[in-house]
Amino acid sequence: MIECQRKRDSSARSAPRNDKTFSFSASCEACATQNHPCQQRSPRGFSWTLVVMVIAWLSGSVAFAQQQPQQAVANPETALSDALSAACRQDSPAFAKSLTAENAAAFRALPGAQRTAMMKRFVLLEEPGRALLSTSVNGQKIIRCESPSFTTEMRLGETRVRENLAFVPMEVPITGEDPRRITFGFVREGGNWKLLSVGLMLLDVPAMAKQWEQADLDAGEDAAIADLHSVALALDTYRRAYGKFPDALSALGPAPPNGVSPETANLLDTDLAAGNKGGYTLRYTVTPAAGNLPEDEANKAETFSLASSPTEYGKTGRRSFFLDSSGILRGADKQGGIATSTDPRIGPS
Repeated sequence: MIECQRKRDSSARSAPRNDKTFSFSASCEACATQNHPCQQRSPRGFSWTLVVMVIAWLSGSVAFAQQQPQQAVANPETALSDALSAACRQDSPAFAKSLTAENAAAFRALPGAQRTAMMKRFVLLEEPGRALLSTSVNGQKIIRCESPSFTTEMRLGETRVRENLAFVPMEVPITGEDPRRITFGFVREGGNWKLLSVGLMLLDVPAMAKQWEQADLDAGEDAAIADLHSVALALDTYRRAYGKFPDALSALGPAPPNGVSPETANLLDTDLAAGNKGGYTLRYTVTPAAGNLPEDEANKAETFSLASSPTEYGKTGRRSFFLDSSGILRGADKQGGIATSTDPRIGPS
């Protein structure tokens, strides 16, 4: 009846009326009668056909919508190129985009020096450089990182993709040595490829941050110990040259162009002579000789002591150190306090 009614309305609007229209209208009139065969035919077939057509159209639209983001997703090689280029420039915001959400958040929370150190490890360069992308004659993608003093070339190999994981091998040619080879792992996250691993090591920035923090503390403490020995050597050199220890470390500092003197002996750099270097503060004390000795003998008998403690406890170091004329190094975790001659001995000397 619905179909006949539509045909009837269409016929009523048509002009002029002809035989075909009359015949068509007559058939609709007949269909309107209760016993006509068209009245007995169920419209279910027509309804199901319409439903199937709608479902097919919707299915096609959904499939197309699902395919669109995948077409826009960069491939793993491009993702690695972007990460290495950002590391080359030491561009922290751009590099963070190459990491998974959790690692990116941890990376952004790192101190600036640690973020830079992480990016340096990726391109094996100390200075920021310019990234240049090219393709070899055999289709191999090449990333060159050019810094003022050195250039690193990184060649990408054939990518292996396993569903949501991808592995991109990389080769770094080194003059006179075998090339270094490493494989980067990627995971698909949010429709994009994100760095997952470097070689056999899972890229876990939160855990790495703790390791780097401890490594930085260890390096700071090692440097503080080396500085103590440097100052001790400078003090002995000064006494041999001038017959006594200086009144202050500043006398060991750089000399002016006109030459060295007891006030500027040119034995230490500016920072050490100022008593503050590498996140550690130096304290220098001279202990006069006991008794009433002639000046020359008193000067030879006097001793010195050096104490070095972290400027920012827990950030530049944890242990404090003590070194005196005996050459014995001592130290302990003093919570930022000053070490003394009663602290445990460190090392054989």
